[in-house]
Amino acid sequence: MASLASSRLRLTSSASTHLHRSHVEQHSFLLQRPSNLSFPSPFVSTSMLGFATGISIGRKEQRSSFLETAAVRHLVGSLTRGEGLRFAVVVARFNEIVTKHLLEGALETFKKYSVKEEDVDVVWVPGSFEIGIVAERLGKSGNYHAILCIGAVIRGDTTHYDAVANSAASGVLSAGINSGVPCIFGVLTCDDMDQALNRAGGKAGNKGAEGALTAIEMASLFEHHLK
Repeated sequence: MASLASSRLRLTSSASTHLHRSHVEQHSFLLQRPSNLSFPSPFVSTSMLGFATGISIGRKEQRSSFLETAAVRHLVGSLTRGEGLRFAVVVARFNEIVTKHLLEGALETFKKYSVKEEDVDVVWVPGSFEIGIVAERLGKSGNYHAILCIGAVIRGDTTHYDAVANSAASGVLSAGINSGVPCIFGVLTCDDMDQALNRAGGKAGNKGAEGALTAIEMASLFEHHLK
């Protein structure tokens, strides 16, 4: 009986050992899978990792771009800081029935926005063609923060209109560039007198007043932000 019991004990121990080894081998196989076996996984795929990295980088770039945008300064001229600014208004005498109303609108606007009368000089020239050279001389004098140029060119039966209108525009532009002082283009270029009068205090407002507002804003921008 003792021999039989001993034999059963050895058999049980051997079976237990075999089962333990089998379990360990299976566990080891799962932990150490051969390199030639591939198990698809979206989390370890190189392409997927690259895609995920791209998303991460993209998000970082977006955040960085947002921070840079938030830090951008916006420089704007002020219409409420007209005190101490000096202006010149160059006015063409030709078509004076129009230009005098444009001038009135400009002077009223300067006064409304706290520009003193003694800080505005009005210079009369024969026509719109002569505005540019005078505006440039005034700008280079260093006495003014902005120059408002007022005139009225009305289309006729010849090409003279085109020559004067184009020359007036380029003259005012050149005056500003060459002097470094804002020169505001307030020259009307209209098909007929009715159009001009409508833009000199009529149905279409007063372009002289609008030009004065532009002059104040540009003068303020240069004086307070672009010196």
